[in-house]
Amino acid sequence: MADQLTPLADDRALLGRTSTAERVADILRSRIAEGYFPPGTRLSEDGIGGALGVSRNTLREAFRLLTHERLLVHELNRGVFVRVLTVEDVEDIYRVRRLVECAVVRGLGDPPYAVDGLAAAVEEGGRAAREGDWKGVSTANIHFHRALVALAGSDRTDEVMRSVFAELRLAFHVVDDPRRLHEPYLTRNRQLLHTLRSGERDHAENLLATYLDDSREGLVKVYARRVADAG
Repeated sequence: MADQLTPLADDRALLGRTSTAERVADILRSRIAEGYFPPGTRLSEDGIGGALGVSRNTLREAFRLLTHERLLVHELNRGVFVRVLTVEDVEDIYRVRRLVECAVVRGLGDPPYAVDGLAAAVEEGGRAAREGDWKGVSTANIHFHRALVALAGSDRTDEVMRSVFAELRLAFHVVDDPRRLHEPYLTRNRQLLHTLRSGERDHAENLLATYLDDSREGLVKVYARRVADAG
């Protein structure tokens, strides 16, 4: 837990002088999405509150918000833990992703499209792969899809999908061979980027739909096996 709190303390400056439970929840959600708090991790009120410099009441409200988003779970007399997903959760996450991400691409309108965020995420993933950092590749992949959703220009859609992507990261944590899971999507992300940069919206939507179906199938298969082994 101490190793996880050190980078969290760096986020204290993000709170500013008017820290709120929503800002604390934003920070913790981002840290979960970045993989700092794996599923099953007990979140210490004293440790996190001290790292962020916030009151116990503020932190508890942030925990409540994230519990509502299905990222945390409160266990009576034990504390607050990062949630462990079920196979059904993973399948539902992909249903939401397919509905939202494909709709974003379908609604893009006329090119050119603002793909700089996608390009940056593709380069981030490539660098991580060259360094053998497959957790970093996973993070870059989430950044890619967040940038894709951002093309809609909708704060509400961004907010919904931030929670969905944070939940997705919880599933990635149980994968025992992250390279095998994530490496194929380096090429597929680059292909999607090229297609959108070329203004081929319809083709990009078809590529994305197949991409998400393949990703769901692969992750559910791995996740179901890991859940069975743990049981």
